[in-house]
Amino acid sequence: MHPMMEPPNQPPVMVDQVKDLNNLSHVLESQPQVAIDTESNSLFAYQEQVCLIQFSIPGRDFMVDPIALPDLSSLAKLFADPKIEKIFHAAEYDLICLKRDYEFEFNNVFDTMQAARILGRTNVGLASMLESEFGVVIEKKFQRANWGERPLSQGMLAYARLDSYYLIDLRDRLHAELVEKGLLDLALEDFRRVTRVEAGNTELEAPAWWRLPGSQNLTSQQCSVLQALLEYRDQQARRADLPHFKVLSNQSLVQIAEELPLTWDALADIPSLSARQRDRHYTGLLSAVKQGMDNTPPPRPVNHRRSDAVLERLEILREWRKETARKLEVESDVVLPRDVLEEIAIKSPATLKELQILMQDIPWRFDQYGSRILAAIHQKETA
Repeated sequence: MHPMMEPPNQPPVMVDQVKDLNNLSHVLESQPQVAIDTESNSLFAYQEQVCLIQFSIPGRDFMVDPIALPDLSSLAKLFADPKIEKIFHAAEYDLICLKRDYEFEFNNVFDTMQAARILGRTNVGLASMLESEFGVVIEKKFQRANWGERPLSQGMLAYARLDSYYLIDLRDRLHAELVEKGLLDLALEDFRRVTRVEAGNTELEAPAWWRLPGSQNLTSQQCSVLQALLEYRDQQARRADLPHFKVLSNQSLVQIAEELPLTWDALADIPSLSARQRDRHYTGLLSAVKQGMDNTPPPRPVNHRRSDAVLERLEILREWRKETARKLEVESDVVLPRDVLEEIAIKSPATLKELQILMQDIPWRFDQYGSRILAAIHQKETA
């Protein structure tokens, strides 16, 4: 049982003035390690934004208020500096938000959640890890708080502070275990990959209506209606400054597209649509259904890269990955990230050299698994 970690013994520094942010940037740039977390308002706004950034260094904690500050560019040097290790827990979301809102670039990140996953931990949420590693219990009621509101309550600030306060100590424990088990190079691969993460490229993604669960079973006319329903929901969400799910659920939209209701009574039969939602939106929903039925159906996305041979290689690689992960007692993507697995299945490398090019961002995994991956995808050809 790990001893209880010491709680913070002095209040964090609130940074909501430009001069204080500039001073903070200089302080952080002198550190070898900085623990960082962010809070956003994704549950409360049509367009989410970063609402708070927490920084912790030994003996000091800071909270930067992006809503009060006109410009955060003085933090760019810290995030990009390869000599300063930036410690996050579940870094991907934080980095996506910070890149989206401020166009920051990142180097030298340590992700304590990914480190824990590589080490085979099963409960990798920060609250669970702090309790198991340090005996620290964090109040969870603020996880779904509205971080865009001002002023922030003392309880919210206390909760936010703890999200970065223990990260350096947690990083040190996980780093030591990674070194002990010979897994540090694997972790560093994933840390480098997360620095390159970007928000979804809408030009390359399938249309929104096609990405909803159940949409691929709809007829062409139903798909047209679903597209119109999504447009209606987006208009309502934008007008109310609410996230889409707080206006109407994906499930409700798909069920409406399936049933094609044209009357109030027919709309009332949609099981996932509450009476309040029906009463508030019935005019707009029925109008969207009618419009969608009159529109030319949208073309269904076709992935021309997924031939039968590609699908067969995908299945082989997934089975190999699952079995390897089971033996190592880790999640499958720790063995081979999904995007790399799919690229290998599509490109079907014939030699180790060709495979190495596809796995150039994950050299540790290539050294460990390259020969086995190549043998697996060509097993039928040599059978």
